[in-house]
Amino acid sequence: MEEISQIIDQTYPLPAEAKKILIDAIEEVSIPKGTIFIHADRVEEHIYFIKKGIVRAFLNIDGDEKTFWFGSEGQTIISMRSYIENTPSYEDIETLEDCVLYKLNRKDLDRFFESNIHIANWGRKFAEYELAKTEERLIQRLIWNATQRYEHLMKTHPQFIQRIQLGHIASYLGITQVSLSRIRSEIN
Repeated sequence: MEEISQIIDQTYPLPAEAKKILIDAIEEVSIPKGTIFIHADRVEEHIYFIKKGIVRAFLNIDGDEKTFWFGSEGQTIISMRSYIENTPSYEDIETLEDCVLYKLNRKDLDRFFESNIHIANWGRKFAEYELAKTEERLIQRLIWNATQRYEHLMKTHPQFIQRIQLGHIASYLGITQVSLSRIRSEIN
C-alpha cells in the first residue's frame, strides 16, 4: 500500500510504527462510476483516501444538485460533519469515475487518536488542512467572479477540466452550463 503511505505523509509525516497502525486498519475498495457512497442524512462511519478516480460532493436542494467539491487521486473524502459531530452528513458523495479508495473506519481512527500521540497529531493537522481548504473555497466564492474561479480551477486542477462533465463543473462554479461555455470560449 505504497500510495496510502504517501497520502498519509501529505498531511503529516508519521513515524513508521504509527503509520503501520493506520495502514493495517485500512481496506482497499473499488466503487463503480455513478455510485453515491456517502449519503446525506446518514452518519458516515468511514474516511476514504483516493487511490484512483474522481468524486464529487453535492447538496440536493429541491431536486437541484449543487456541487461544492471535487476530489481526485491523493485526496481525502470525508463528511466533516459526521467526522466531528457524529451526526448525519448534509452532502452526498458520488464517484464520477470507477474509483479505487482506501477506507478507514472512524471508530478505529478515534481509538488510535486516544492511544497514539503521533496519530492524534496527524488527525489535528488533517482537520486544520481541511479547514484551510474550505476557507479558501469560501473566500474564492465570495470575491472572485466565475471566470476567475474557472481559471483557478484550470490552473490548480487541470485534470478536473479534462475528466469531469461540464454540468458538474458549472454547478461547482455556481453558474449555468451556458455561462461556462461562454467563459470557456472567451478564454480560448
